[in-house]
Amino acid sequence: MKVILFGATGMVGRGVLRECLRDDGVETVLAIGRRPTGQTHPKLRELIREDLFESDSADAELRGYDACFFCLGVSSVGMSEREYTHVTFELTIGWARTLARIDPGVTFVYVSGAGTGGKAMWAQVKGRTEGALLSLFPSAYMIRLGILRPMHGEAPKSSWIRVAYVALTPILALLPVVAPGAVITTEQLGRAMIRMARERPPKRILAMRDLIALGAS
Repeated sequence: MKVILFGATGMVGRGVLRECLRDDGVETVLAIGRRPTGQTHPKLRELIREDLFESDSADAELRGYDACFFCLGVSSVGMSEREYTHVTFELTIGWARTLARIDPGVTFVYVSGAGTGGKAMWAQVKGRTEGALLSLFPSAYMIRLGILRPMHGEAPKSSWIRVAYVALTPILALLPVVAPGAVITTEQLGRAMIRMARERPPKRILAMRDLIALGAS
């Protein structure tokens, strides 16, 4: 299986990249982002774009892949709806439309968020993004991600979220015991996404318990 990965330098994407590189069934990973991952591996190729909104000219680089793992995301804190729509909906759908034009049979896995579709601004924007992706790809999967536990040094880019994660580290280790289904590790998430791309399960919007079950083995 050949995989395109967006957001490989973020906390989610780094975890997913690690699992892809460790999985014998993943032949190639094309990491697309604004800056290099800082990693070297025989499976890993990188496409650096300072302006990630330039998706139309990437046709040649995107051909021949089986799955796309879209792990890019930003916090909506301090952003207007217009700004958040631009970096969430428009960025995602721009690349998705390019991929769908090249090969609509690609499995597109999108990291969304728990609470998507709710009344909050970010939840509405994520909901529109999910709906557009589901209509573009017969094999599109929406990941309603909740609390993610980093296992191998993955960290959020935002400094205040990074500080919060450090403070909550002891609690994150205990939560799976007292609240099963509330926390997923970066290892489990990566395995779950790879399994989705391979098996194409019938359920297309996945909550935390679904993801934990898929990433268990």
